[in-house]
Amino acid sequence: MTLVALCSLKGSPGVTTAALGLAARWPSGEQPVLVECDPAGGDLLARFSLETSPGLVSLAAAVRRGAAPGLVWQHAQRLPGGLPVVAGPAGPEQARASLAQITGAGAAPLRQAADRPGTAVIADCGRIDPGSAALGILRAADTTLLLARSHDDALMHVAANLDRAVRWSRRSCFVLVGGGYPTSEVVRTLGIEVIGRIPDDRNGAAVLCGRPGRRSAPANSPLGRSLARIAATVASRALGPPEWAQEKVPTVRSVGASPPALSSGALPESEEEVSR
Repeated sequence: MTLVALCSLKGSPGVTTAALGLAARWPSGEQPVLVECDPAGGDLLARFSLETSPGLVSLAAAVRRGAAPGLVWQHAQRLPGGLPVVAGPAGPEQARASLAQITGAGAAPLRQAADRPGTAVIADCGRIDPGSAALGILRAADTTLLLARSHDDALMHVAANLDRAVRWSRRSCFVLVGGGYPTSEVVRTLGIEVIGRIPDDRNGAAVLCGRPGRRSAPANSPLGRSLARIAATVASRALGPPEWAQEKVPTVRSVGASPPALSSGALPESEEEVSR
């Protein structure tokens, strides 16, 4: 019984690919369903040549008649591997209108689906900001994973928005993407919790992007293995109380107009090290 939202604060660190991989590698015992809630428009229709309906638009229309625990499943299609997905429309206008309908009901269709025993709802919320149409989904989520690359520009944006971002969800934590500053230094400098790190893995990402590849790639690739570990951690944590109810939100060091004070002498974390 889990609702997990994935998003980024800046750029395009691969939120949709990570959401697909997280759902595909979700621990056995819960049936995952991926809901594409990106206000900028979805990618799944084009990636996997899906039908335009059912999807997020038809789900939003059904919400007007009232939410029910099984509603999300009624508007899902299945990917070639069997994963059920509720695909978002490609256009931002339709996506935002659909999300306004869904979040106007307190994200009830996603929350009710996630509250069913043996169900995990993974919501791809794209790039998030204080005015995002997907913000209501983060507020309803049990856990929000904020993806960020471990470079100066992305980390400065994280630092500037951290106090706000960690309050958008019951439990917020970060996932670093690709090489860059070592995880331990990011944690120490910014005072944030990093739940995991996923590599830049072109071969592993190719299948998740709908491109031809080995059927075993998602499970055996560095990307698949890292997402499996993150999925297992998130699933186990979802059973506990929200961390912000127990601990003070970390204080972020002031960075002003400069990047976070990460050590210039630190060796960047290589892609090979990340993928272990």
